[in-house]
Amino acid sequence: MTLVERIDTVELPHTRPPEDTCQLFLVRHGTTTLNVQNRYRGRRDVPLDAQGYQDAVDAARMLSPLGLSAVYTGPLRRTIATAQIIADEARVPDLRILHGLNNVDYGAWEGLTAEEANMYSPEAFAQYRNEPDVAVCPAGERLTDAQARIAQAVDLIGRRHEGETVVAVTHAVMIRLLVLGLTGVTGESWRIPVGRGSLTSLSVTDGRVSLNALPEGTDVD
Repeated sequence: MTLVERIDTVELPHTRPPEDTCQLFLVRHGTTTLNVQNRYRGRRDVPLDAQGYQDAVDAARMLSPLGLSAVYTGPLRRTIATAQIIADEARVPDLRILHGLNNVDYGAWEGLTAEEANMYSPEAFAQYRNEPDVAVCPAGERLTDAQARIAQAVDLIGRRHEGETVVAVTHAVMIRLLVLGLTGVTGESWRIPVGRGSLTSLSVTDGRVSLNALPEGTDVD
């Protein structure tokens, strides 16, 4: 049985979380031209395309009835634009930029397709796909460092917003790394599908993070 089969997809709550718990939804940003081309985006500051704005609108409409207290985002334009649409729909006045939500620094792979990245550095690419605990992007970031960043960001948000429902807009690989840390999956199974504009449901209670539901979608880029 796969990880996707073991954990439900998102079912939105109808009540506020307990007073000691933060209900946190991680949202993947909407589509960009580099997504369409299946190229690693990393820290490249590419904007949403037309479909990306629609992805954000769809996510915003799902989340707005939940009474959001805050909307966090990484520092890149594609996450900020997605977060702003969600915040506007939910009538949250200000975005909060949190650098722990930023994408993996793919270094020399940024702008490349998977095939090109594999040709550039086959050993590093094989580790990226199958051994995230040791993988390092050439001239970029170690995946375990990125994993620690997203875990620290989630912990910070959870402690700030007990009894509240919050959104954090980030990137697919960051969501995968967090899920990896929570579930301990091994090998290539860590690369779960994370659809553009999809939701991942978490609960944070006294520093303990529970994975309630995986994102929907078919994207494993």
